[in-house]
Amino acid sequence: MATKLKNKLGIGLWAALFSFGLSGLLSLFSLGSHYVHRDYFHTPEFRSELDQFAQYVNLFELNNITLEKAKQSITVSDDEIENYREEMGDLTIQISSLDEQYQSRIEEALAAGNPGAADIYKAERDKKIDDVTKVYGSDDYARAKLTAEKERQLEGVFKEREQYRTDFLKYKDQIQYYFESSLSDNVYTNLKASGDTPVQEQINFSNMRYITNYSISNEPPGYKGLLDMELYADTMIPYKGQFAVARNLSSASPIMTEYHAYKREQMTLWTYALASIAALILCAIRAKQAMAIPSSANRWRVYYNKLPMDVRALLAVSTSICAISLIASASDQFLYLFSNPFVYGWKMVIRIAAASICLAASLIQGRIWVAQFKDGPAAKKDWANGLLPRTGRRIRLLCALAKQHVADAFLHKSIGVQLLTLLAIIYGLGAASWIISLHPALMIAYAIMLAGAGIPIVMLIVRKAGYFNRIVLQANELAAGKPGQELPVSGQSVLAMLASHMNALTNGVKLLQNEQAKSERLKTELITNVSHDLRTPLTSIITYTELLKKEDVSAEDKLAYIEIIDRKSKRLKVLIDDLFEASKMASGNVELAKDKVDLVQLLQQTLAEYDDMIRDSSLQFRFSAAEEQVYAYVDGQKLWRVFDNLIGNILKYALDRTRVYISIRTLDNQAVISFKNVSRYEIGDNADELFERFTRGDSSRHTEGSGLGLAISKSIVDLHEGNLEISVDGDLFKANISLQRME
Repeated sequence: MATKLKNKLGIGLWAALFSFGLSGLLSLFSLGSHYVHRDYFHTPEFRSELDQFAQYVNLFELNNITLEKAKQSITVSDDEIENYREEMGDLTIQISSLDEQYQSRIEEALAAGNPGAADIYKAERDKKIDDVTKVYGSDDYARAKLTAEKERQLEGVFKEREQYRTDFLKYKDQIQYYFESSLSDNVYTNLKASGDTPVQEQINFSNMRYITNYSISNEPPGYKGLLDMELYADTMIPYKGQFAVARNLSSASPIMTEYHAYKREQMTLWTYALASIAALILCAIRAKQAMAIPSSANRWRVYYNKLPMDVRALLAVSTSICAISLIASASDQFLYLFSNPFVYGWKMVIRIAAASICLAASLIQGRIWVAQFKDGPAAKKDWANGLLPRTGRRIRLLCALAKQHVADAFLHKSIGVQLLTLLAIIYGLGAASWIISLHPALMIAYAIMLAGAGIPIVMLIVRKAGYFNRIVLQANELAAGKPGQELPVSGQSVLAMLASHMNALTNGVKLLQNEQAKSERLKTELITNVSHDLRTPLTSIITYTELLKKEDVSAEDKLAYIEIIDRKSKRLKVLIDDLFEASKMASGNVELAKDKVDLVQLLQQTLAEYDDMIRDSSLQFRFSAAEEQVYAYVDGQKLWRVFDNLIGNILKYALDRTRVYISIRTLDNQAVISFKNVSRYEIGDNADELFERFTRGDSSRHTEGSGLGLAISKSIVDLHEGNLEISVDGDLFKANISLQRME
């Protein structure tokens, strides 16, 4: 139990001893130079008082002349007269200045109907002019004026000298002195004769606490320049003597009070310093044992480590600075300890105790920091999550956002310029209002400026805000799927551009809605057509299969039924294969085996395969090619499928006894293959729907075909990065294929 308590108090006691020791050393360093002297009489402070008393002795004893005697010694030289005249300036200028000075006063007096005052001003002016004229005209007159000026200065000096007589008498009662000169018989002392003992022999260490030799020059202070110093040449000799402090001087005297106070403070300081040194030595001996962190502090380490690293660093630095400041403050309190020991003693104890707490906290934090810095990566990560780095990142982010916002404001220069202009006008009006507060007379001008600039700006802002609100409402309508009416577009402003774009979006939404309706219709037709085209052969297969199951069917009928079932099965297979092919083409999951292919030869081969059907039909085919060979980088098999679909459709849907035109031509770097024929069935105006799957030229769906040919053909051409266009002009059907040409 005792060991545990010792561990808990170890670092606290060590911090208290260290704070006490450091405060004592600081007190010694700051006050030691003052208390290193033998006693108070050997301090610079007492020496300063002694020098001051020596000046008083010189003033009131060694050079104690009367005012009348000093005045009698005043002299004025010719050089002083010339200097006096030069300081006054030119005589003509002086007279002119006096005339100007009094002329206005005289005129004012006459204007006020007061001739008596005017006469007084004139007399005063004439007197001053006469005085100035005499100074320049007579040396004796000038000498008399300068003498009178010096007498006034002497009177001031003697009046000031009397202010120090009280201090002289105070020191005279406490400090003994004896001064004499080898050049004169004059002796000055405040010692009293005692029997047959000469006065000077009374100054010895058996009678005096302190004795010092001193030399005083008796040059009259404050008189130089006023007196003729040659009259006192016989007294201009140094006096030598001694100052002393008697042993029987009363302890209540100011000097003895300072003497005893110094001795007491000196003893206390050195005792404090020695105790501090002993405390620091003990701290050095017990440093290792005291640095162990008490177990009670470990409980707080978890909470301490939850703080951001920079906050912990600030806390550690703050406690350290606080400890140092409190120790220095405790050291400063020692200076006032002797004036009120109880008050300032308690202040020292409180400061040292507070410094001990702060120092102990700093030491514990230091040990924790050392343990943390041993794990370098963890410390770096901890610092990255600190308050300062996070704040820095946030500031950089805000700066980047501000920079981006400024850049965004000038994406359209007109908006940026308008914004700057508006801000300049607003700040200008604000500055003008501040000027008006200083100069209310400009209020009317400010009102005119406000009406001329402020009202148009307000109207412009209101108009722009209304226009912007209409655009916002239109955007809300579009978000809800309601196109609404188009916005009016006027001018070339950014808002007008935005309104134009909103109108384009409105038209786009309307077009998408139409396309969606069309898509829904085509989807319904697709389902209907797929169901019809698949169900028809399937129904025939089921029907004739049921007939074959009957026993009374003849062999000839069976063969006929089997032939029908075979034909319908093949028809169903074609439909399924075409549907699978169309799905693959639409998904783009088709690999092309591209090669250099002659399009003219490929088209001729395709026509040759239909040669018998063409001969049996009543159609007249016309083929033309601009060049004998037109090459393209394509998949020949897939492109043959396109040509096969188009020629097959022509044979199925072209009007009997009409001509069919097929041509190949080159246009720039494109190869264009055209198919033209007259349709047997009415196609309608919307040719794009022919590309939809299961769409056939025969809407009654009595002809052969899957309705997927054109959809597959367009997908194949798109995979070749080409273009298949269909146009209808009445019953005239046109199909144009454009492919990239190779040289």
